[in-house]
This record gives sequence, C-alpha cells and structure tokens, in this order.
Amino acid sequence: MTEKVLFVDDDPQILNGFKRGLRKRFDLKTAEGGAAGLDTLKQDGPFAVVVSDQQMPEMDGISFLRQVKQKSPLTVRMMLTGNADQQTAMDAVNEGHIFRFLTKPCAPEDLAVAVEAAQQQYRLVSAERELLEKTLAGSVKVLVDVLSLSDPDAFKEIARLQRWGQALAKAIKLDDAWALNMATMLHGIGRITLPDDVTAKLRSGGDLNEVEADMVARTPETARDLIKNIPRLEGVAQAVYYQSAGYDGSGFPGDGTKGADLPIEARILRILIDLACTSTRDKPGPEIFDRLAKTGNAYDPEILKAARACLTPEESAGTEAPPEPEVLKVQLHQLTSDHKLVEDAVTETDVLVLAAGHRLSRPMIQKLQQYHKLRTLKMPLSVVQIAPEDEEEAAADQPQA
Repeated sequence: MTEKVLFVDDDPQILNGFKRGLRKRFDLKTAEGGAAGLDTLKQDGPFAVVVSDQQMPEMDGISFLRQVKQKSPLTVRMMLTGNADQQTAMDAVNEGHIFRFLTKPCAPEDLAVAVEAAQQQYRLVSAERELLEKTLAGSVKVLVDVLSLSDPDAFKEIARLQRWGQALAKAIKLDDAWALNMATMLHGIGRITLPDDVTAKLRSGGDLNEVEADMVARTPETARDLIKNIPRLEGVAQAVYYQSAGYDGSGFPGDGTKGADLPIEARILRILIDLACTSTRDKPGPEIFDRLAKTGNAYDPEILKAARACLTPEESAGTEAPPEPEVLKVQLHQLTSDHKLVEDAVTETDVLVLAAGHRLSRPMIQKLQQYHKLRTLKMPLSVVQIAPEDEEEAAADQPQA
C-alpha cells in the first residue's frame, strides 16, 4: 500500500469523484473543509500528501495548508483550485509551501501523476531526515557518553527522564518525539561549566550561596549556547533554555515567555525533571503528582494530567506492559555491547562508576575494567540482554548516565 493521501474540498461531489478515480491507486482519505481536514490529519495521520482546494468557506486552502505545514512538516502539500490568479499562486507557494499548484478541471491521470511525484518527494525528504537524525543522535550519544564517563552523577537521571519522556510523547502523540529525546539527553550539559566545588555541593546536597545558586540557575543558558551551534538542533537548544521556566512564566529565564508560547519540549522537561527530583522510584507515585499540582501554575495542566495517566503505576495499571527481560548476574569479562546495566555499577565504597540504564559501549566496558583494577567494583553486575530486534528501540531508549 502506498503512503496515505488526504484530499480536502468543501464540495462532497468532488471528493466522491476523487474516491472513484483514485482509490485503487492510493491509500486515500477525504475531508469536507479545512477544519475537518485538520481533524483527519490529527486522527489518521501522518499523511505523505495533502491535496487541498483553495476556495473553501471559513478556512481557505492557503490557511489550511499553512497549518498542515506547522502540524506535519514532512507532509507534501498540493493545491487544486479553479482560481488560478497569480496572487493566489504566489500566496500558496510562499505561505503554504506547496509542492504543486494544479488548476481545475484536472484530468484524473494528471492528478495521479502529480500525487505520485509528491509521494516520491515525501520519501526523499523522510529518508534525508531519518539519516540526519540518526547521524545527529549518534553524535550526541557519543558526546553525552563521554561526559557521563567523566561525571556519572551529573547525568545519571537521564535514563529515567528518557523513559518517561518517550512514554509521555507517545501518550500525547507528540509530533517530534526525536526533539524531546535530544533535549532530554542534553538538558544537563550546562553543568560541565560549573566549578568543581559547586558541583560537589550539588552532589552532596550542600547549601549554595547566592552567586553559586545563580550559576546553577543559568546552566540552561550555557547549554543552549553550546547546543545551538549544532545544525538541526536549534529548536532543541530553545527547549533546553526554557527547561526551568514555569507555565506561568516563573523561573529562569524570566523573560515573559509563558503558556503555549513555551516550547512543548520545555514544558515536558520541566515536569519530568521535577518528578525525578522528588521521586527515586522507576515510576512516580500519585502523591508526587499531587505535590506538583499544588504548586500553582508552574506546569502545563494538560501535560501534567497526561504524565500522571501514563507514568504512575496505579493510573497505567490497565495497560499491557511488555514482558520484563531476564536479569543476568555477570562478571566483568562477560560484558558485551549487547548488555544494558539494570543496577548502578559502584565500587566497594559505593562510589558511582556507571549508572543503571546504560547500553554498554566498548569504552564503558573498558572503564569498568580499569576501575576494577584500582578500586574493586561490587560484583556481580546486573544486566539484561538486548535482543537484535530491539536494536533500534534500544538506541532510542539509550540512557546517557
């Protein structure tokens, strides 16, 4: 079956004509009007191609396609209209960023050829984005792996944050879960610039003076400045910058940005980070969410509600959980890159060497071996085997300390 195609027109007879002429060649859906088209995009998407009429009541084709671009950037957009004046064509290209502009009447074969070309464009754009995102994700993983090897305490919470973020992104049907995953991996990178004595106080829970507290509060700004230089991560950089901002505009940076104007990834990060700070469990209990809900308007209420539904054991008890993999007790010489730590690797004096949740890489195994030579590690280590069919999911789930 080919990629899905959505036709939007306010005339039901024209939509029926599309169905009769094209349904054997395309996985086709129709919607009567722009509002219905947006609903269909949300409920049945993603669509490879959207074809819209221009002259529709309430919401014209240009306005509709502009929203399609915002909600589904990879979808290829086309306009089919009887109004072929130059200004309409210019607006369609400049505002709707359309791939093709077709005029009515359009022969079914000509329309089919145009849709096939749009599908091919969708495949090209999707493949390019997938390659770029995998390359970026791999590069970011290496970066954070290196940082976590040198300072495991600073990055140990990312494992839980990533798991929670992925579950929440799925629950709310987040358009760009990849960006949230990148923001989760990189949100703490600003801490690398803190003086050693400040970092030591953070680890031990010591009191910070006013200057030190300001340094810590500004680490999201440092993180943004580091991340924004990486192509395709500009949006991630903004999300990381606003990670401490409240839904009501409180918190850093205090520039007046609030509510829906905050990046959705930042609104999610704020909730996940505060959950991690107040709960040591793998899944936060309902009392943790009750505590957050009493803090005023610091959190996006809809996202907080969705997080409670999908993250608390009681709320998500009705959902079928995947079977838990068998926990293996292994010695250092038995470790492979197909293993994931399920308990912290610590020395006999309880110094953290590598946090639970890591998919082991060769450098990580080497670090464990070297530590064991100098400071004996507690043995055996607890790991799970990652099945070959789970490779791609494991890469997405990879906690970074």
